[in-house]
Amino acid sequence: MYNADDLLATLNPQPTVVTQEIEAFNDAKWEMLAYFNGKPPQPVVAAIHALIPSAAVVQPLLEKLPNEDWLTMSQQALKPVHAGRFYVHTSQNIGNVPAEALPLLIEASQAFGTGGHETTSGCLAMLDALKQQGRRYNLIADIGTGTGLLSFAALRLWPRAYVTASDIDPVGVSVTAKNAAANDVVLGQNPGRLALCVASGTDHEMIQRRAPYDLVIANILAGPLIELAPAFAAIIREGGTLILAGLLNTQTASVIGAYRRLGFRMENRTESGDWPCLNLVKRRKYAWQRPVRSNGRTSQPLGDFGTW
Repeated sequence: MYNADDLLATLNPQPTVVTQEIEAFNDAKWEMLAYFNGKPPQPVVAAIHALIPSAAVVQPLLEKLPNEDWLTMSQQALKPVHAGRFYVHTSQNIGNVPAEALPLLIEASQAFGTGGHETTSGCLAMLDALKQQGRRYNLIADIGTGTGLLSFAALRLWPRAYVTASDIDPVGVSVTAKNAAANDVVLGQNPGRLALCVASGTDHEMIQRRAPYDLVIANILAGPLIELAPAFAAIIREGGTLILAGLLNTQTASVIGAYRRLGFRMENRTESGDWPCLNLVKRRKYAWQRPVRSNGRTSQPLGDFGTW
């Protein structure tokens, strides 16, 4: 009897294993894909299969893929995204940049946030709408930055702002740094520069020190958004703006309710398919109102990574 973990540990090169939902937020419908350089022997297939006890009755399927440059092909398959005045593209699909557009170069990578998902494009359009309304923000935080796209967009719109970007995943922060160089965004803590850190939620000295923020952006998932509501309330100034995305329409009431209890009001909401983008404002306190205090939970639940 072989040990699946021991057998897989001996493989060189190691297979690339990817799990993904077949239906968004449906834990009962998902699949795992394992990519090998050649046809794997039956014991290796069995070892991969053994990693998923719940799929014991499912027959693994083997498929030979053509020898292609998959990275280049994936980048070519990504269409440019036009959201508000932003035009997001890869180096392979720049196309014709529309007049007056604000171009941003985001390559396909291990981090979330190439602009193609409705949550990211919704945030881009929301940010641009706020700029068109004449809003000014001097202190901005992007929590769960992924590729850094939303941070770069904020700097394009408010080029003298202090912008802080964080992600729970160190890979995301590394990708953001590379994308910053590609978009002529300078890293640092001065105005007009991007300050980067690895952090779970708002749990980082730099995030806390630079608060309170005029604008906080969080394009993550509904669960972390609810969990982090007190932490966000603690770092946003009165009258400050909060943009939330990454939630489904069916989760909107729960998310809004969590923030209303902490003194936020809904200012605007946009829809893109099943994915809303929420614009909340922290109410100003008056004598009869009790102050909003954080419950000390400044971190995302384990396993919740980044943005779409």
